[in-house]
Amino acid sequence: MLCALEEKVHPKDISNIQLGNLTTLFLNIEKRCSLASWIKENIKKKECCFYVEDGREGICKCGYPKIQHCDEAIKPEDYMGEQWDTHRHVREVPTDAFGDITFGGLGQKTGKYVRVSSDISSESLYQLMTEHWKLRSPNLLISVTGGAKNFYMKTHLKDKFRRGLIKVAQTTGAWILTGGTHAGVMKHVGMAVRDYTLSSGLMEGQIVVIGVAPWGVIHNRHTLVHPEGCFPAYYALDEQGQGRLSCLDINHTHFLLVDDGTHGHYGVEIELRARLEKLISQQTLGSRGSGVTIPVVCVVLDGGPGTLNTIYNAMLKHTPCVVLEGSGRLADVIAQVAALPLSKVTLVLISQLMKRFFGQEYQSFTEVQVIEWTKKIQDIIRMPHLLTVFRIDEDKNYDVDVAILQALLKASRSDEHAGRQSWERQLELAVAWNRVDIAESEIFTEESQWTSCDLHPAMFSALVGDKPEFVRLLLENGVCVGKFLEQEDKLTELYAHLPACFFLRKLAKRVQGGKIHRGQEPQPGSSKISLSHVAEEVRHLLGSFTQPLYGLSRHKMTGDDVRLAASLRTHITNTSGLVDLPCLGEEWTPDTVWDPGRDLFLWAVVQNNTELAEIGWEQVQDCIAAALAACKILRKLAQESGEDDSEEAKEMRELASHYEKQAIGVFSECHSWDAQRAQKLLIRVSPSWGRSTCLWLALEADAKSFIAHSGVQALLTQIWCGELSVDNPHWKVLLCMIFFPLIYTAANSKHLQSTLTPVLFTSPQVKFYWNIASYFGFLWLFAVVLMIDFQAYPSWRELLLYVWLTSLVCEEFRQLYHDFDGSGFRRKAKMYISDLWNILDVLSIVLFIVGLVCRLQASGTVFYVGKVVLCIDFIIFSLRLMAIFTISRTLGPKIIIVRRMMMDLFFFMFLLSIWVVAYGVAKQGILIHNEERLNWIIRGAVYEPYLIIFGNVPTNIDSEHCSVNGSDPLKPKCPMLNDENMPAFPEWLTIIMLCVYLLFANILLLNLLIAIFNYTFQEVQDNTDTIWKFQRYELIKEYHSRPALPPPFILLSHLILFIRAVLLRYPPQRHKTFRQELEQTEEEELLSWEAYMKDNYLASTRQDESQSVEHRIQDTAENSSVCPEGRSSDRDDGESSGQETDEEAAPHTFARQLQYPCSTVKRFPVPEEKVPWEVPDINYITYFTKLNNIILDCLSYVTHVTYAFFRNPGGRTGIRGKGALKSLGPNHILHPVLTRWRDAEHKVLEFLAVWEEAEKHWALPGRLHSMCVFSVMQVYKGYVDDSRNTDNAWIETTIVTLHCDKHTPLMADLNRIVSRKYHFLSYCSDFCTI
Repeated sequence: MLCALEEKVHPKDISNIQLGNLTTLFLNIEKRCSLASWIKENIKKKECCFYVEDGREGICKCGYPKIQHCDEAIKPEDYMGEQWDTHRHVREVPTDAFGDITFGGLGQKTGKYVRVSSDISSESLYQLMTEHWKLRSPNLLISVTGGAKNFYMKTHLKDKFRRGLIKVAQTTGAWILTGGTHAGVMKHVGMAVRDYTLSSGLMEGQIVVIGVAPWGVIHNRHTLVHPEGCFPAYYALDEQGQGRLSCLDINHTHFLLVDDGTHGHYGVEIELRARLEKLISQQTLGSRGSGVTIPVVCVVLDGGPGTLNTIYNAMLKHTPCVVLEGSGRLADVIAQVAALPLSKVTLVLISQLMKRFFGQEYQSFTEVQVIEWTKKIQDIIRMPHLLTVFRIDEDKNYDVDVAILQALLKASRSDEHAGRQSWERQLELAVAWNRVDIAESEIFTEESQWTSCDLHPAMFSALVGDKPEFVRLLLENGVCVGKFLEQEDKLTELYAHLPACFFLRKLAKRVQGGKIHRGQEPQPGSSKISLSHVAEEVRHLLGSFTQPLYGLSRHKMTGDDVRLAASLRTHITNTSGLVDLPCLGEEWTPDTVWDPGRDLFLWAVVQNNTELAEIGWEQVQDCIAAALAACKILRKLAQESGEDDSEEAKEMRELASHYEKQAIGVFSECHSWDAQRAQKLLIRVSPSWGRSTCLWLALEADAKSFIAHSGVQALLTQIWCGELSVDNPHWKVLLCMIFFPLIYTAANSKHLQSTLTPVLFTSPQVKFYWNIASYFGFLWLFAVVLMIDFQAYPSWRELLLYVWLTSLVCEEFRQLYHDFDGSGFRRKAKMYISDLWNILDVLSIVLFIVGLVCRLQASGTVFYVGKVVLCIDFIIFSLRLMAIFTISRTLGPKIIIVRRMMMDLFFFMFLLSIWVVAYGVAKQGILIHNEERLNWIIRGAVYEPYLIIFGNVPTNIDSEHCSVNGSDPLKPKCPMLNDENMPAFPEWLTIIMLCVYLLFANILLLNLLIAIFNYTFQEVQDNTDTIWKFQRYELIKEYHSRPALPPPFILLSHLILFIRAVLLRYPPQRHKTFRQELEQTEEEELLSWEAYMKDNYLASTRQDESQSVEHRIQDTAENSSVCPEGRSSDRDDGESSGQETDEEAAPHTFARQLQYPCSTVKRFPVPEEKVPWEVPDINYITYFTKLNNIILDCLSYVTHVTYAFFRNPGGRTGIRGKGALKSLGPNHILHPVLTRWRDAEHKVLEFLAVWEEAEKHWALPGRLHSMCVFSVMQVYKGYVDDSRNTDNAWIETTIVTLHCDKHTPLMADLNRIVSRKYHFLSYCSDFCTI
């Protein structure tokens, strides 16, 4: 059954429905019906069920008129004497007002609303908002309360309030809770939301503002009523005609309209609002079950008696409140007394402030009310940790958002019993709010001592929540990536919480066996994802030549294994060092390494997160390989996404290019410091990245710019030359190749002379030269056979040609099966086929075999066909010669340009063929009538129009060059003639067609081809050098692995290789030149050096960025002529720093506290400059005080002689005598530090602490004079700054350390002594682990 919309659907919406998507329409109708059904079952309203007039005719005691009561509520006259009671005569019925609400005006703002009973459970309301209204659970609840009537607020304060409220709601994901009406503080909140909506350009803002208003005071509420709900209800703001009622604020997003069955009564929503706030405050923050609940803060503007009750009750429930000074009335009263001592907050003071800020309204307050106000304000001030006053006249120029967040942190920090949990809660809140500034200023202070384990939950929340600034802050404050990812479950959980991305879809498809279809988004948080799935997918992206990053098999590690893993990993700080250790739960294989920096970086890269990936890359030690691997993964993901123009694919390519630049930057830094070590980085096997190398990763990632780097090219040149010097000129190498004894002329030792010949001929450069000579010889022999010596029976030259070709075929098979880098035959075959030159090789060999087969036939026709095929094959062999010149720095780039132009020419020929065929067919049909010879049809329709482009005019129009009936096979058919034997075709038409054809084909298209070639040349010319350097590697690799003998002598090398591989079964040889295994010590040193170079590169990059910003700032400052002010501020900074230094060196501050401890006596104020005895002070007056037996003696009654011998070495204290101490002069106290080992391994040291009940803190035991100690060591002896010190009595302590055995009688005696004297003792080890 569909929801009955009736007249609530306007005619203008019908057109939208007709034009809209029917599927979307039915889905919306289904959702509305589901919402209506749920609301009718769970949400009630209240209505009066007993009509009793209140003295006004036709008006019930409930406030509603008689006509708005149901029939059964109107009782007969004999029942009218019954007293009306709200509890008995108001009943709950299903609500009739809910749905969407639309306000007129700019933007057509739309919200949600529902009419609810005042007795409804807060759980039902929270379920409605989160499940049916689809609101995300808040990270913070801001309850704004204050004046319900319009009040004046200064522009500066109003701007700060609006800006700060929106900022805190936007950054933290908060809900704002207000009264919901268009007046007072609610109106200010609505205006703030409106300003944000207009400035952000959003029709429906992201800020959630919930109005909790009484139903009975809403003006025009009849427009919201409909039994089936209104979708939408059109509500008009009518402030002129509202009277005593109130209109809803048009800028709120959601409304809870509280109904108690009465009309015109304000305040009925307060209790429900309090219950809702309490329920929300009990919900868990986030979805991870961290134990931290949603914080609630109350913001107060203006306000009257109702606001005071709200604040008072909120603070009794430990809800922090922020009061805006300057907003008026109650807020200003509290702000004035908040900073005062409680003793000064008197009835008289409160009465004066109320009279000042309430004005005429103060006359309506009774004396009892003033007393009540005073009592409540005093109770509020007694909770300073819950009260924050925002003042706009402070030097700090911040908005209300900072005050709100600081109030929450202050309230959380005030719980003394929470200890570390309080700090962790504050950190969780700051992460949830994504307020790095608050965390830096309020949480990561000198007072808080964080360990890496304490920050792990916040680190996980920051990573999953995509908060890179917080991740960086946590790393700076002690998070160790190695400890954070120590457990395999943590990394698995990170992958399970990947955001929606292409990699997650691929991973989910792999987990579910390919059941995820294109466009279907998997749900984050899947528990089925394991590291084996991640390893398989990453290996697919990196390439099959790599090893899996994580072990594919599983076994349960024993406790000893876990302890071993933990002990090894404790040696790793942050990201330094790699340990050949698998993640817990994985098989320990040589191919599995535990690298937490790599794991974090890879997790960020696969989700295409730029900022998190940058942070992760900074934690990686093998940074060049990591950057190139990221480049390969991202480009592979962009390629497989299948949507080249999508934003995700573009971002992937941009991020891949970024990491290619990062790899180039770090390698350049390394190469500038040490070229040899930098080249070693290129060919070093990286265990962290599947035992691949940087050079191979760069080639697979198509990182042309990296390969083109001078350092990489220097390595390739060195490999190209082999053992020969790279400085040898070519003519010397060629001369030594022909007259190889010349190489001995430069050798000085016999051993060197014996090795020079193998060194010469195994050089890839020499192999290349011999193969060029061999290939030219092959082409010369091939040409001689084709032109001179192609007999019926093969001559010796032709047989030599066949042997030569056989050697080439064997070499092609060797290249196909030779596994150069261990990537496997399938991948090697794929790479072989993808090379254009290899395709030409295969084509030329196949054509040669076809020609040879035809040539060996006895038939003369087939014999000649064989020769033709071989002649065509000679062309292909000659074209293959171009590949040889790719090594040339001059010809190589030109060959690349030619290849690109051939692609352009192919597309051009497609366009040209359209014009040629169009003109040719039309011309052939007009001139020739029914030509049946296929060869002449093709010649007339295609060949001749093609020749016309190059200026060849057809001559077949003349009868001398054509055949009338087409009987002569060597002549074309003549044009059709009329009865007068004249050409029947219209000459003017053919001339026009020819002119148009030549205009487009010969002028337009040919010039277009020239322009295309010019564009291609200009585009490729700048990159040809880079492309040539990139392709040069394949040629170097080919000739490095090629046997030394050229064809056809290479058959001997092939025979030797066959015997070694097939008969003797020797393992294949690995080329260490391209892949080098390093010893563990050497690898650690190389990686440490690489990490140091990376830090240098990042530092220089940041310096360049900062310098550019500074230059812009400097230019702006010069243009604005504000340099003198800058110098003034610098001078002020210097003076302030000097004052801070003096404060650090201030004399005994505790001994000069104004309030003497445990007494009502106050000290005489002693400024710092008057503390030293050497400084004269005529006005200095002190009092002699003896606590316990209180004796006060003025200075005039006591002689100076009594105290002349006892002077406080720290200076004046403001009070004379011995005070609470036992004697004049020094009072000696012993403070022993008693320690013992907690474990047998002597890793954890404990010290003795006692609980001081009066002070409520732990302390070292003191005044243990009766204790007999042995083997003590004195740590300190001297003066102590104590609050009990006076001018003539002070404390001097002796601190000694005594280490005791845990099981000796001395330890038992110490326990009895301390227990008897202090009643409670404990051995603390929280901060003593060594």
